[in-house]
Amino acid sequence: MADTEPQPRSVKQANKRGAARLAAVQALYQMDVGGTGLLETVTEYESYRLGQEIDGETYRDADAAWFRDVVSGVVRAQKSIDPLIHASLPTDWPLSRLDTTLRAILRAGCYELSARKDVPVAVIVSEYVDVAKAFYNDEEPKLVNAVLDRIARSERGEGKGRD
Repeated sequence: MADTEPQPRSVKQANKRGAARLAAVQALYQMDVGGTGLLETVTEYESYRLGQEIDGETYRDADAAWFRDVVSGVVRAQKSIDPLIHASLPTDWPLSRLDTTLRAILRAGCYELSARKDVPVAVIVSEYVDVAKAFYNDEEPKLVNAVLDRIARSERGEGKGRD
């Protein structure tokens, strides 16, 4: 995969939290690939991307507080998030084998499932499946759905699927 920031395909319009989730995934990707720090990345997004026009593309207005919470929460909790994701992946797919964008999606979704108990599981899973659909066609959104559902069952005792 190239080291350029992933560009989402056109999908349904997101609400402000949905836009924040998409931006958080892009920021986490940027931090992972480019090695930029949390403060630098969050400041860049809040100053120059969220709700701004770049190269003729207008970024949807996003809930900046939600964006900050997800990005900083993933960074803060990554040592506990990654084992949860790894345990929820198929045995032949370790976390390190996943592409950077997919890893960012799963980390953000896992963070919300673990830390944002005020948000229903179905909303979190659905929103991150939609984010995955912005970047991928078929298998990856299904994987996001399955992994986040397993994490929801282990973290909250809720979920739709079976082990």
